[in-house]
Amino acid sequence: MSGGGRVSSWARELAVGARFALAGGPGWTRTLLTAAGVGLGVVVLLLAASVPHAVAERNARGDARSPASLGEEMPPGPDTVQYISNGTEYRGDSVGGMLLRPDAGADTTAEPPPGLDAFPAPGEMAVSPALGELLDSPEGELLAERFDHRRAGTIGAEGLKGPNELMYYAGAEALPEERALRTDAFGVDSVGTELPPVLVLLIVVICVVLLMPVAVFMATAVRFGGERRDQRLAALRLLGADTDMTRRIAAGEALVGALFGLVAGVGAFLALRQFLGSITVWEFSTYPGDIVPSPLLLALILVAVPVSAVVASLLALRGIAIEPLGVVRESSVPRRRLMWRLAPGVLGLLLLLPFVGSFDSGSSAEQGQVATGVVLLLAGTTVLLPWLVERVVGRLRGGPVSWQLATRRLQLSSGAAARTVSGITVAVAGAIALHMLFFGARTDQTVATGDDPDRAQIEVSRTSADGGDMSALVGRLESVPGVTDSFGSVVGDAVTETGDFTPVLVADCGTLRESAVLDSCANGDVFIANSGDVPESRLPAPGERLNLAVSWETGEAAGEPRWWTVPETAPLVESRPDASGQEHVGILATPAAIDPGLLADPWTEVLLRVDPHEADVIEHVRNVAWETSPPAQVWELESERVSDELLQVQQALLVGATGIMLLIGASMIVSMFEQLRERRRLLSALVAFGTRRGTLAASVLWQTAVPVGLGLAVAAVVGTGLGALLMSMAGLRLGGWLAFLPMAGAGAATIALVTLVSLPLLWRLMRPDGLRTE
Repeated sequence: MSGGGRVSSWARELAVGARFALAGGPGWTRTLLTAAGVGLGVVVLLLAASVPHAVAERNARGDARSPASLGEEMPPGPDTVQYISNGTEYRGDSVGGMLLRPDAGADTTAEPPPGLDAFPAPGEMAVSPALGELLDSPEGELLAERFDHRRAGTIGAEGLKGPNELMYYAGAEALPEERALRTDAFGVDSVGTELPPVLVLLIVVICVVLLMPVAVFMATAVRFGGERRDQRLAALRLLGADTDMTRRIAAGEALVGALFGLVAGVGAFLALRQFLGSITVWEFSTYPGDIVPSPLLLALILVAVPVSAVVASLLALRGIAIEPLGVVRESSVPRRRLMWRLAPGVLGLLLLLPFVGSFDSGSSAEQGQVATGVVLLLAGTTVLLPWLVERVVGRLRGGPVSWQLATRRLQLSSGAAARTVSGITVAVAGAIALHMLFFGARTDQTVATGDDPDRAQIEVSRTSADGGDMSALVGRLESVPGVTDSFGSVVGDAVTETGDFTPVLVADCGTLRESAVLDSCANGDVFIANSGDVPESRLPAPGERLNLAVSWETGEAAGEPRWWTVPETAPLVESRPDASGQEHVGILATPAAIDPGLLADPWTEVLLRVDPHEADVIEHVRNVAWETSPPAQVWELESERVSDELLQVQQALLVGATGIMLLIGASMIVSMFEQLRERRRLLSALVAFGTRRGTLAASVLWQTAVPVGLGLAVAAVVGTGLGALLMSMAGLRLGGWLAFLPMAGAGAATIALVTLVSLPLLWRLMRPDGLRTE
């Protein structure tokens, strides 16, 4: 046959397969199931391909609203603006904010930040739509107490990172010069920072782990309805088609299902991205217009999905002999061989082992090699699982009727059972490895703060022109419901007559005992504290005069001297860190010994003990702190703090993992529906012979539980080994060996979900009309 004739013949055979897929009845059902499976995968792939553009647009809007002269001193002018970043936090969500004051007032020529048509007037503010909605709702009543500005506008989309961001701009009559900064424009060029190797490794593995189950599931979806398809191909053999023709017809049938899935996936993606603009996951939201796949990745998906469907369909026919009188697959099949199934895992190990203890993330080639190695190791679970399922179920004998029905079915089609759970196996193996890597990365990227949350849980601090208002602040904080104790202090600087500086802390005896080891204390006492790291010669001596008129921030004399003499009876005591981890040396004095109002430009700090069972206690504290001028800063004390980069990576992982787990659950449900549909006549016949419906329901449970259990076992071994290898590559201390336990729980939950959802269909398929045939 000539080349043109061969192409024409192949086209006709592909068209025959397409007609089978569109012929109605069972053909339509298989096509729809395949399209549903492929469509789900396409949605996830398109969303993943849209992440770079969405993140870039989000960051660009954040850069566009940043003051251009951040940190630079600038004289006032007609085009300059004073500003103070004045954000807060509410119930775990960040609320961004900025106080603005144009130097030229209403005559300013400065451009307002993106999203604003004009600068808000003094006493007015513009809020993001999400913040406005929150302030108007009962859930935002506490937050609304912090804003006494009149709402005069709404921030446009170009001034927000995402549609659900909480953000405001407020106009101010005057801003304190010591806190305010000045700029003549908004917008900066972001400068990327180089991530530590462990975070680069983490990101590479996350990308692989989140996308591998999608590819596995799509390959499985193309093989839905394989038994009925093979029977149709056997009928074609009876009409004269040869083996190659049947394979091309099968390829045409798979191609139609994949194309339908591609169209359905694109349509679902376009509909879903409109919905995504209304939700926030782990403080991440984005505009629908930002969710646009990269053109290169989009083209790759549009080409790779149908090609992969055809390849998967042809590979599925390799081990099946379709003859004119039937499908040989239903007879005894050769036992699966183990050796070649170990090859992907071994090759993956060979790619990863050279980086043990030496991965530095400096080369994209290295990152590609790591990604390839992880892909091969995880792919090894999918090729190893069918062999394991075949070996295990082949040895199962006896048991209740439901168990025997399930095991016999698994013995007849162990490959289909393994394919059904291959996606969850890959996902769980990757999740275990990621959990272990996160365990090590969190240890590596976590620093001890020195805070002691057992002694106090909240810190409130502020600068003040008058240290005498400390007692008023403490009184307001103590009145907050849920505050059980407080430790207020005023910290300033003093200078001796010889020019030596020394810190001065003024507080009551209860607070001083938190900062030093005291045998006794009464109002009027003074102590000289030393940590052991400062020579006593550098500490003020009893009888020495100190000038208290020294700025705490600048360390320079402030106005007329305010002399104070260290009492001759002041003892030397040992200092100790307070609940915030700060260790105070120098002068510790009670209010009767030093009037806090004598300190120039002091720093006020209040540590609070709170009742953990009191709801919103920290929000009430923030409201009190917000009333001060300037607003006091509020922190929750933590014994350790994780790097922001790791938290951002973890945030991305949680968003992606949520979508992948939904995909896995949906894929197993679709697979179960396909298997039940193919066994409709068998189920109806069993019921007609007197088998109880509960027995058949239990058999469905066992048919899901056995492959999932074996898949989880493989995932635990591979995931733990991969996790240990990745930790060794990053130079992290090995740990997190029990990471597979939560995954086992997830597997059990998946089994329960799939069984529960499949019961209505199972009950319908067991009706007597299932015995009808044509």
